[in-house]
Amino acid sequence: MVGLERALDVVFPRRCAGCGDGTWPFCDACRHALEPLKPPWCSRCGRPGAVPVSRCGDCPPEPLTSARAPFRYDGPAKAAIHRLKFSGWRDVGAALAGAMIASDPPPADVITWVPLARSRLVERGYDQARALAGAIARELDAPLVRLLRRVAPTAPQARRRGAARRLAMRDAFAPRRPAPPRILLVDDVLTTGATAAACAESLRGAGAREVHLVAAARSLSLRLAAGPAYPRTGPRSGLWLPGDHPR
Repeated sequence: MVGLERALDVVFPRRCAGCGDGTWPFCDACRHALEPLKPPWCSRCGRPGAVPVSRCGDCPPEPLTSARAPFRYDGPAKAAIHRLKFSGWRDVGAALAGAMIASDPPPADVITWVPLARSRLVERGYDQARALAGAIARELDAPLVRLLRRVAPTAPQARRRGAARRLAMRDAFAPRRPAPPRILLVDDVLTTGATAAACAESLRGAGAREVHLVAAARSLSLRLAAGPAYPRTGPRSGLWLPGDHPR
């Protein structure tokens, strides 16, 4: 399989996940434009700030134990996620997995993901959160388990505020099986945390004691200092990492 992937890279070379033209996974220009989320930050949700705090005003709802994301949802990171979600660039999941691991989510018994609604799954042909979760599981050599099912369709959440999002997501998910004590929940973008919190509530009802979220990027209003944030590459994903592999 590795030989086939290398052969395909020669015939159909992978392009930059940010601009679509440069070298894989991010060209130099896009790597410099990435906005990393890094300390000082909120120890619960990873939101950067002037000083470290244990909680902040942007912390996601309580059913989640913690949250992390490596990038601000803008620029090359946003473009890469859009290519993963809407353009069928499945390799972007593997490219982003290294940075998601480098954001240092806590250890967990299993890795699972926020499932797509069936209609969107049929439309896109695959679930982008599962693609990210699978890549993380391979990097960490950890079990990937489908723990959730979406039982109620929900409208797009982008234009809803936090309270409206939480109301819309209530009872949208149900457990597929008993949940282990510690879970790493994977999604593509963290905004208010309403969707992930609804998943966490369902997982806690199935037996989980801790549900830690890791997303590929986080939507924030503040501007951050740009890269180059990731001068190293991971052993499998090829993504830029802030230092040695954390696991």
